Amino acid sequence: LRFQFLEQKYGYYHCKDCNIRWESAYVWCVQGTNKVYYKQFCRTCQKSYNPYRVEDITCQNCKQTRCSYPVKLRHVDPKRPHRQDLCGRCKGKRLSCDSTFSFKYII
Repeated sequence: LRFQFLEQKYGYYHCKDCNIRWESAYVWCVQGTNKVYYKQFCRTCQKSYNPYRVEDITCQNCKQTRCSYPVKLRHVDPKRPHRQDLCGRCKGKRLSCDSTFSFKYII
């Protein structure tokens, strides 16, 4: 068995059918790459999509991707709940991506 670790990134999505755009701080890529491992679902038509653009989540304080600040803010509301029903990683599961107990590797 070979473990591949996942890292959290920021993604930009576009549903071509509904012409809806959204952004998410819960994009899971194979570590060291921009290869998206889980898709997200459009809230209107429920089709699954990969993001058309992926970025590292950078700290707003020091502009680094890995730093000692406990929270890396982005231009999203950190108090807004994670939509488990639209997330390919945690849809139908008990634990959410934003849970501290969520495993960050795949086999």
